[in-house]
Amino acid sequence: MISGLDTPSEGQVFIDGTDVTTFPPYRRDVNQVFQSYALFPHLNVGDNIEFGLTMQKVEPAERKRRMLEALELVSLQDLETRKPDQLSGGQRQRVALARALVCRPKVLLLDEPLSALDAKLRQNMQIELKNLQTKLGITFVFVTHDQEEALVMSDRIALMNKGKIEQLGTVDDLYYHPKTHFVADFIGQTNLFPCQISNRNRDHLTVKIGAHHELKLPPLSILPDTREVLLSIRPEKVQIQHKPFKGENCYPAVVLEEIFKGPADELVIGLEPSAQGVYPLRIHSLVPNFGTDKQIIHRGDKVFAKIHPEDIVVVEEKSS
Repeated sequence: MISGLDTPSEGQVFIDGTDVTTFPPYRRDVNQVFQSYALFPHLNVGDNIEFGLTMQKVEPAERKRRMLEALELVSLQDLETRKPDQLSGGQRQRVALARALVCRPKVLLLDEPLSALDAKLRQNMQIELKNLQTKLGITFVFVTHDQEEALVMSDRIALMNKGKIEQLGTVDDLYYHPKTHFVADFIGQTNLFPCQISNRNRDHLTVKIGAHHELKLPPLSILPDTREVLLSIRPEKVQIQHKPFKGENCYPAVVLEEIFKGPADELVIGLEPSAQGVYPLRIHSLVPNFGTDKQIIHRGDKVFAKIHPEDIVVVEEKSS
């Protein structure tokens, strides 16, 4: 719909303040980078990049100048005469970008352009694309199914579920203030706890977590008839240590799993063991990894977990 290849069933499409809903694609100042690059195999790099300018009937000298400028922009100055099959995946991706940018669009659409690249190259291209967008000041609309990629690259994210936008906002908004169960569970890793409200007053709200523990929250803007809430707590916000914490929301637990994740260890701790040694209430926590010789918390340790009220997000409410 943004590019003009489909017609919206309702609403309007504005680009730079102009209603382009009825404009054909060639009048929209929009270009696209495809997932498969879609380079012309019979044309060399320079001719691929110049193709759009040729269609616009730009003078040859100006085409050449802008093509060389685009090559420099994507750091491919020495590859003008090569054919696409003589390039690596990352180089072909840069050519596709240069071809889209050389026409100076107001909006650049990117359809999962990094999905075919290996992990290391993909990370490098994410940074390059982000820097390129900042340098050019062009709006990039970037489609990805990779949550980490979305967090790394975006100024604003529209998270879609079954064709509808679940939440629209900044990276911080979606990660730290998810508004729905789907958003909290989809973006990053989180602990989700269904809780019953046991007490509320002007100073705090108390909810029942698990069978035997209570969690105190600040007086949140929860509807008066709400009886159940779904809470989201990010693993890195759960503090773990061997001795009890001061204050409220501190729970004794046992470390059930210790998962190495490079700079951090993921700990799965269990609360409220049954007579059979089963832990129905589990919390995931991330703690810094100081190395095998220095790590002080391990599987099987008895520990205490602390949850700060300001790190808790209510993502769902149910009334009685």
